[in-house]
Amino acid sequence: MSELQYPADLRYTEDHEWVADKGEGVVRVGITAYAQDALGDVVYVSLPSVGDSVTAGESCGEVESTKSVSDLYSPLDGEVVAVNDTLDAEPGTVNSDPYGSGWMFEIRPSDASAIDGLMDSDAYTGSLD
Repeated sequence: MSELQYPADLRYTEDHEWVADKGEGVVRVGITAYAQDALGDVVYVSLPSVGDSVTAGESCGEVESTKSVSDLYSPLDGEVVAVNDTLDAEPGTVNSDPYGSGWMFEIRPSDASAIDGLMDSDAYTGSLD
């Protein structure tokens, strides 16, 4: 698994999502390199809508690949404030750039400190063994 990257500045969930603190009370969410690798070629992404309330650990979308369909889970409680519309036309971006242009959605967490409860990259990579 050494070829897959897990940036140290992100937080991670057991459901293979990453969370980046964007500042101003907003976090960006996507799926990890491990998740996109396990899924294979992503062909469709269903995201929550701006304004939706999401609950930590609950499904808020789907990622469909040539192999399977997987739920997308919210890492934190909050409100969706942005979605990555480019994934409608280019879902494969999730495979080619999972931590950059392949991000999924942004939320304004109801508790900003909840991000501290998520795993760091060492804990996440340890959970993959």
